[in-house]
Amino acid sequence: MMWKAVLVVFTAIDHASAFNLPDLANIFRPPAPTTRKPNNDEIILLQAISNTGNGKDADIETQARVLSIARRLETSLTPSSTLLSNPEEAKILDGDWFLQYTAPSEIDFGDEVSSDDKWVAAEAPEGESTITTRQFKGAGSISGGGIPVDASSSVALQAFDIEKSRVTNEIQAGIGLVTVGGTYRQSTTVPVPLRAIVAFDTARIALNIGPTLDISFLFDIRAAIKGSKEAGWVETTYISNDMRIGRGNKGSLFILTRDRDAVKA
Repeated sequence: MMWKAVLVVFTAIDHASAFNLPDLANIFRPPAPTTRKPNNDEIILLQAISNTGNGKDADIETQARVLSIARRLETSLTPSSTLLSNPEEAKILDGDWFLQYTAPSEIDFGDEVSSDDKWVAAEAPEGESTITTRQFKGAGSISGGGIPVDASSSVALQAFDIEKSRVTNEIQAGIGLVTVGGTYRQSTTVPVPLRAIVAFDTARIALNIGPTLDISFLFDIRAAIKGSKEAGWVETTYISNDMRIGRGNKGSLFILTRDRDAVKA
């Protein structure tokens, strides 16, 4: 059971590649209310990803359409380059977000569908020896160490604590609630100021039956081998009061919302 739990945790780590459990009352606070009218493309995007099982059940045409709408949002309203460094601007990122869709940023279309919409990660020297950038091709799942975990039937939570520079991920796996967290820092490379580089330090599994397992020591072992706790990054490529689009170090697209029920599963 212990090793099965370990595998699940390392699988959950790459969820946005972005995650000690600080004070839960502080981290999992509700978002500030807003009366902002949703962007029309946001509405279209939410409709496109509904009933896709977090991307798992999306056919290739749907994946292409989602990528196209996401690129339209990303290019029409690019987040401020000081989003991660300006406390006032960072307030829009602070708090809870719910993962509604995940899929590769690139699709092997073959002869079925073609698209010119393509996001390309900017090259940066930091962490390249410790952060895996091999493309992860799973849709509707999150991955770490190349082992996928199905997220199609469970909405994953990602919480940013701007004051403490921490990010925490939670997902309900088959064996229990998996929580993975860590500190993040802004990339110091000029082309990627929106890239948050994450150093994991906490991993806990609240078993459905039994105690809570704290296996955070695994990150210390990994850091001793790799020479750093920095193990992933996520770029915020679009953000509003209601929606956030991110791209991960393994090439995945992530669409998150403030409202847990914004998308029909």
